[in-house]
Amino acid sequence: MKLPAFLTADEGPRPRINRTPSPLVARGLPWLSIALASLLPGLAMIASAPVLPPLGFLAFVGWLQLRPGLLPMWAGLPLGLFDDLYSGQPVGSGVLLWSLSAIVLDLVETRLPWRNFVIEWLVAIGLIIAYLLLALAFANIAGAATPVRAIVAQMVFSILAYPLVGHMVAVADRLRLTPFREIR
Repeated sequence: MKLPAFLTADEGPRPRINRTPSPLVARGLPWLSIALASLLPGLAMIASAPVLPPLGFLAFVGWLQLRPGLLPMWAGLPLGLFDDLYSGQPVGSGVLLWSLSAIVLDLVETRLPWRNFVIEWLVAIGLIIAYLLLALAFANIAGAATPVRAIVAQMVFSILAYPLVGHMVAVADRLRLTPFREIR
């Protein structure tokens, strides 16, 4: 009679006892995933009007909603600056908008500690619309003459893409917390 895999020592997955997540992965993966998400829209295509969602911002909102308190309150400054450098927005607009988004999400977290998917998505929709409209306003102040109708497609794609980005953030969070380092 053969024993089940979870009862034998030499078969099946590695035991989780005496294992812990790597501190480097646990702290660095959110930052790295947001930075990589900021790079993706620029790699896919070059268009005369913005079409792809601001994936870096969506990932930032996703991490802040999934794990409040994981990123410090000042995380919008370096991540927004990194996004500004690669998105073509005027430098400082991402810093301001990402920092304001972190503050708004912190206020939502204190006011509504128990939320569900619909509330999270509605909050994200409000942040996405405000972010895109204010980013357009900053670009127009800097010299672009872009009408609001040019970003309507990007707004719709961003709103519809947020649940998928939130799922990818949850997968990255599961990877972040995988116990693979042995405790001695």
